[in-house]
Amino acid sequence: MLGSALRAQGVPQRDLSRPVQAPRPFAHPRFCHQLDFSTSGALCVALNKAAAGSAYRCFKERRVTKAYLALVRGHVQESRVTISLAIGRSCVEGRAHTMCTEGTPGCESPKPSLTELVVLEHGLYAGAPVSKVLLKPRTGRTHQLRVHCSALGHPVVGDLTYGQPGGREAQPFRMMLHALYLRIPTRTERVEACTPDPFLPALDACWSPHTLEHPLEQLVQALQASPDPDPMDGGPGPCNSTPLPGPGRPPPPQPKSPETETQRASCLQWLSEWTPEPDS
Repeated sequence: MLGSALRAQGVPQRDLSRPVQAPRPFAHPRFCHQLDFSTSGALCVALNKAAAGSAYRCFKERRVTKAYLALVRGHVQESRVTISLAIGRSCVEGRAHTMCTEGTPGCESPKPSLTELVVLEHGLYAGAPVSKVLLKPRTGRTHQLRVHCSALGHPVVGDLTYGQPGGREAQPFRMMLHALYLRIPTRTERVEACTPDPFLPALDACWSPHTLEHPLEQLVQALQASPDPDPMDGGPGPCNSTPLPGPGRPPPPQPKSPETETQRASCLQWLSEWTPEPDS
């Protein structure tokens, strides 16, 4: 009777004559990190709890290597820029859920942040001057790349939050930020991904490069050949990664502050949640 009533209401049913299948080992995928909204590119998804815990430990120890591509407003004059501006959360009315740099009115709890920028090309986007850049975050603050580029005076094209005012950033069809390269050296395997460059004239007729500064292929090869950063305890300082090649390399990162008890307790809680359950 119950089965007939459910069928009459259009409720899907399971065949009770078949045995219940055991849970699949890959039934609960987990995102190991995040990309900003409208950012395309490489994203690591773990297929089970053990893999997620292994990947998370690499992020916590700052052993992950990441690089992004972006089109930013204006022509960046220096071929290489190291942006070292602390980033905090904005408490200004109307700017909820946004970040800001230290010294900005309403900037709360700024933390040390470091980004390395290399200019790849200069050109025009829809007739306006822009630069194609490679961004290597040395820390992992919320919205770090977008905030640092905006603070430099070269916001990401299409960034509605930190871009140019007056509705100009509503014209591009997307935010021009792309996760190009990702490497996670877990204890069991070295997860590595290099995605295609989406900012090409063949893919977007609005983008018209005219001056080449650094070939992207050489920088990608340098990223792939660079050693993995040494394990660290995840304090607030920048990771000990190898700078990108080229003239005017940035100075080595400053020593980081020791991990606080609060940070350690938070990390241990995360690890306990990701740790595989013991066999019964």
